[in-house]
Amino acid sequence: MKKVKVNAYETALVFRNGAYQRMLKEGTYWFWNGETVHVYSLIAPFSPPVELNILLQDQSLADALIPVEVKDNEIVLLYENGLLKQVLTAGRYAYWKGPVNYSMVKVDLSKPEITEPVDRNTLAHKLVAPFVRTSTVENYEKGLLFYDGKFAGELESGVYNWWRNSISIHVGKVDMRQLQLEINGQEILTRDKAALRINAWAQYKVTDIRKALLENKEYDKQLYVALQLVLREYVAGFNFDELLEKKESIAPYVLENMKTKAAEFGVQVNGFGIRDIILPGDVKEIMNQVLVAEKKAQANAIMRREETASTRSLLNTAKLMEDNAMLWKLKEMEYVEKIAEKISNISVGGNGKLVEQLKDIFSPK
Repeated sequence: MKKVKVNAYETALVFRNGAYQRMLKEGTYWFWNGETVHVYSLIAPFSPPVELNILLQDQSLADALIPVEVKDNEIVLLYENGLLKQVLTAGRYAYWKGPVNYSMVKVDLSKPEITEPVDRNTLAHKLVAPFVRTSTVENYEKGLLFYDGKFAGELESGVYNWWRNSISIHVGKVDMRQLQLEINGQEILTRDKAALRINAWAQYKVTDIRKALLENKEYDKQLYVALQLVLREYVAGFNFDELLEKKESIAPYVLENMKTKAAEFGVQVNGFGIRDIILPGDVKEIMNQVLVAEKKAQANAIMRREETASTRSLLNTAKLMEDNAMLWKLKEMEYVEKIAEKISNISVGGNGKLVEQLKDIFSPK
């Protein structure tokens, strides 16, 4: 015979010749040879030495155990006294009813949506994270959700989680802020066959994410091409000189003609402008020559106007002097004064009549 002691918070299973006999609780027991006793701790998971279904036929043992069956495409989150301790995959498990308070949350992995009562912190736990997929839609974005390539709905900004399984999940995101499109190096012919290079810009904003992503492929590239065509259409309708005169009307024309086309892409064009109009080398040289000639002509016209005004002023002065001898003498003295400012020394030579001659010059007659 042999003695077996079952301590507190323990239990034992008795087998005879490999066959289950009974369950023992706390106490001291004696056994004949041929009987085998397995002692288990009530605070540890139960690992059966034989098929669990055989043991569960004993009602007393079945009442002492918490059996857990996890199917394929399922997991069970096991909590001990409110703390997550283990994630159970497909299989059969059993736990003792006793000092440890066990609770379980069964998860169906065959669907992507998380409908079970599992909080965000648990989903980020290192034991659960391998079974979770996560996607973030930023505050300035919107998203479209696809399951196996099929549209499932729109996503506002936030963090989204799905169970990891064989279902393909894709989130298409669109920046909902105002965006800028550069349209550079456009070689365009005017109506009179002048080749111009135009650099432009456009500002746009996505207004319908479904049209942008579901009904159009690479909506931004299509918008770029549409802006190109409208710009070319406008430039090709004018001669070179006419285009330079009406270049301020390019932006309003493009904006007006892009309303309908942009709406088809799910966007709205809010601004358009021409940054540069670059002329070919020979045309640029001719334009410079024309500009120089225009400036010379303006300068000549100004000089002629000044000469005419000066001549008219002299004529008016002469008429006044003709009628007024004193004015004539004052004018004469003014010129003598101007001449004297240029002379530092005067040498005078002559006979005794010099004083009378000077008097005749400077005194009024």
